[in-house]
Amino acid sequence: MCLAVPAEVVELMDDDLAVIEIGGVRKEISLMLVDGAEVGDFVLVHAGFAIEKVDPEEARKTLELLEEYARLDDQ
Repeated sequence: MCLAVPAEVVELMDDDLAVIEIGGVRKEISLMLVDGAEVGDFVLVHAGFAIEKVDPEEARKTLELLEEYARLDDQ
């Protein structure tokens, strides 16, 4: 199963690269598929690529649901 997850852009780098943060983990991704992403924006990330910008509130709700699912899965 493939899953795209929302993440916050925390740093812009050269050559359409950015650093995102998900759950305290930072990762370098490509922004080549998304125009105009800025620090503080939320993007959907799949396979190392941002595939679209998303509403910050919807991103936070989705992240909360994923965290809840992970907690339930640990039980």
